[in-house]
Amino acid sequence: MRGGCATTFINVSSHPVGQESEYHYEYTACDSTGSRWRVAVPHTPGLCTSLPDPVKGTECSFSCRAGEFLDMKDQSCKPCAEGRYSLGTGIRFDEWDELPHGFASLSTNMEIEDSTTESMENCTASKWVPLGDYISSNTDECTATLMYAVNLKQSGTVNFEYYYPDSSIIFEFFVQNDQCQPNVDDSRWMKTTEKGWEFHSVELNRGNNVLYWRTTAFSVGSKVSKPVLVRNIAITGVAYTSECFPCKPGTYADKQGSSFCELCPANSYSNKGETSCHPCDPDKYSEKGSSSCKVRPACTDKDYFYTHTACDANGETQLMYKWAQPKICGEDLEGAVKLPASGVKTRCPPCNPGFFKTNNSTCEPCPYGSYSNGSDCSHCPAGTEPAVGFEYKWWNTLPSNMETTVLSGINFEYKGMTGWEVAGDHIYTAVGASDNDFMILTLVVPGFRPPQSVMADTENKEVARITFVFETICSVNCELYFMVGVNSRTNTPVETWKGSKGKQSYTYIIEENATMSFTWAFQRTTFHETGRKYTNDVAKIYSINVTNVMDGVASYCRPCALEASDMGSSCTSCPAGFYIDRDSGTCHSCPPNTILKAHQPYGIQACIPCGPGTKSNKIHSLCYNDCTFSIGTPTRVLDYNFLALANTVSLAGGPSFTSKGLKYFHHFTLSLCGNQGKKMSVCADNVTDLRIPEGESGFSKSITAYVCQAVIIPPEVTGYKAGVSSQPVSLADRLIGVTTDMTLDGITSPAELFHPESLGIPDVIFFYRSNDVTQSCSFGRSTTIRVRCSPLKPAPGSLSLPSTCSDGTCDGCNFHFLWESLAACPLCSPADYHAIVSSCVAGIQKTTYVWREPKLCVGGISLPEQRVTICKTIDFWLKVGISAGTCTAILLTVLTCYFWKKNQKLEYKYSKLVMNATLKDCDLPAADSCAIMEGEDVEDDLIFTSKKSLFGKIKSFTSKRTPDGFDSVPLKTSSGGPDMDL
Repeated sequence: MRGGCATTFINVSSHPVGQESEYHYEYTACDSTGSRWRVAVPHTPGLCTSLPDPVKGTECSFSCRAGEFLDMKDQSCKPCAEGRYSLGTGIRFDEWDELPHGFASLSTNMEIEDSTTESMENCTASKWVPLGDYISSNTDECTATLMYAVNLKQSGTVNFEYYYPDSSIIFEFFVQNDQCQPNVDDSRWMKTTEKGWEFHSVELNRGNNVLYWRTTAFSVGSKVSKPVLVRNIAITGVAYTSECFPCKPGTYADKQGSSFCELCPANSYSNKGETSCHPCDPDKYSEKGSSSCKVRPACTDKDYFYTHTACDANGETQLMYKWAQPKICGEDLEGAVKLPASGVKTRCPPCNPGFFKTNNSTCEPCPYGSYSNGSDCSHCPAGTEPAVGFEYKWWNTLPSNMETTVLSGINFEYKGMTGWEVAGDHIYTAVGASDNDFMILTLVVPGFRPPQSVMADTENKEVARITFVFETICSVNCELYFMVGVNSRTNTPVETWKGSKGKQSYTYIIEENATMSFTWAFQRTTFHETGRKYTNDVAKIYSINVTNVMDGVASYCRPCALEASDMGSSCTSCPAGFYIDRDSGTCHSCPPNTILKAHQPYGIQACIPCGPGTKSNKIHSLCYNDCTFSIGTPTRVLDYNFLALANTVSLAGGPSFTSKGLKYFHHFTLSLCGNQGKKMSVCADNVTDLRIPEGESGFSKSITAYVCQAVIIPPEVTGYKAGVSSQPVSLADRLIGVTTDMTLDGITSPAELFHPESLGIPDVIFFYRSNDVTQSCSFGRSTTIRVRCSPLKPAPGSLSLPSTCSDGTCDGCNFHFLWESLAACPLCSPADYHAIVSSCVAGIQKTTYVWREPKLCVGGISLPEQRVTICKTIDFWLKVGISAGTCTAILLTVLTCYFWKKNQKLEYKYSKLVMNATLKDCDLPAADSCAIMEGEDVEDDLIFTSKKSLFGKIKSFTSKRTPDGFDSVPLKTSSGGPDMDL
């Protein structure tokens, strides 16, 4: 098809008219009045003779209806012939074996700040790829753009079908006009599809329009995004349609005036422009919309499956074998297997718990107030109530609130087939049309009835939980997806298992009381090829258990609180934070600083003590820390107040790069102690919400926690105002405790991960756990925040990650942070200051109090005021000292003289006594007189008047004492003989 073009020179010739096969008609460009001319244009350039004369053309706004074309010879609309179709004023692109003429596929690296040749080359292959019936987007972090430029003669539309299952890709469709300005349209940002293909239509203005389909994936790490698929692009308002288009192979139009072609049914085919489809030969087959038939292979054991019939009146079920649909194999070919005989009867399995078996062997739910183990219903005893839910562990028929289907892995359309089959004690994936089909099983729960204490809790939002036991048996790259949808919103993948997995259970906690859908999808292989090679690869689900279901059934009765009334006693709910005494049925409050197991509130043992450094809230639903802490050491008690650290803070790890060179960060948001137990950190997934202007709120997948992590691609990389935040993960949902110990409740904060503490103040460690249990983290994730006193870092201080693990974790499950701040120092106490006493000046002495250096405390008590006391000066005390010394010297001198005189007298008397005794013993003549004659000197005749010092006398006096106690004194005899010792 060609568009009109301006003709400046029109040859009006009188030569004979040439053959119609030598030329065709076109319109000139429209003039300012909206009119145009029809001219003949030769097929061979330069042939300017024998052409019809120009004639007045139709109005520029003229167009034919869908199913018609404009016959340029007489300028009238005529219906399309059989086997052909038209859009009237439009064109359609429904064959994608190659990129149609006029389309362009571009790829760019998102890193707008670094447009190096290398980064551009990384994205060369990241383009939209034609895949037959549709065109597929890229799945990496490059930006791939599909473009088509069109000139509209009148206002029109563009519509297309798209399949957009993965929210980790941004998918936008927009239109630019002549001035390269995009049309203002809220539909620019596409919404993810819920049920297969969806239809999208946008109005186009007259004139030039450039259509853009643009995708960018924001899935970093091991996760691979699912591509966006687009097909059946139709544009109206292009201009007149001068011819109809033939139906593409695999389709047909059996009547005139068709605006589209029908698909050929299965086991038939058609060529291009056919008016009907041709049946395949008996030994061949084809799928719906095929252009050829394929040879049927011989049937094998991969082409059939088994199932069980519903129980009959005798309580028996039959084992039935069925061919997998569509049946493409031949039973009569050489080596083909036959369908095994059906009809073997076995006893029906019992009903599921909470159901009872009727007379015709069907299972019906027990009425409320009763329970069963799958046989007969029994009323709950007094003082108990039914624990309502759903527990499916016997699979004779598919429960009424479950459905199954198959999503084609080739064209992503839903098929009217059964994806899962019941098999007694399990349900398993049936055989699909192809190994890459998605076998889908969905359970819908209308709502929940959690205990009243759960409803009063605003933080621990466990409304209910679903637990299922499954197994996968695979020989290639099979995948089992578990997805959750809320209030009919898009199913969000929660967990994926790849390859064979042994029999195991998985539990998902439901945090919102809403209509929930739970979906299991199994794909045998992701290879884009048809056929059944791996039908023995299966997924099995043995049991599904959902608790607290509205209008559910009960397999047992649990104790309840009793309320007295005129009709007797009846069950009632205990207030939040109260447990039920099993014996009396009365409600009792949990002790202080304990939390109640709300789903099993029976007995005092249901009250669980809080961890160290924490206390419980009023309704005993959670333990929290009020940003204070106290710890005793051998020398003092350290008190802390972390209120200056209470606000949420953010921290980004080092930059990481994908294989394409895209820069991203692991971004952490932390709230140390929350707000009375209310978690404050929020991490969001805004990939599909970048269209929302700043300041406006919109729905986005976000999580709230003590600590959370998201992958951030900054605005300077993406070009978007807000940047991109994706893959939010909760790292801390519960505060376990606060302590200075390195280990608590199985969580360890290794000191060697960070530089050592050097001030002698112990680190205070906050321990947290998350609720999410994954394959790699079987006990959930844990987080420790090590709070360290750092006087040089004023609040809020600085956060750091382990130097050896730049993403905060060394194993992917346990995360560690160091928070250094002045606000992490203990409160000041009297032990943190000392006194300085000044000298006495003018009778005044001052005592000043100063902090010890370095100061290792904050807040707390203030320094005492300076103290002033009255004192005596040094001059006064000097005088007092001199006076006292003088008096003491005089006194000592007087005493010395006194005792010396006394000693002289004693010596004299003693000597006389000794001399008398000696004379008596020797019979000496008696003295004529003892008196001293005149002129005699007393000291001349004394024996002891030898010249000796005072100390010598004392020495002699003390050393001459005899053993009998008397002193020995040397004396001279009158004869002058030798001395005699007496």
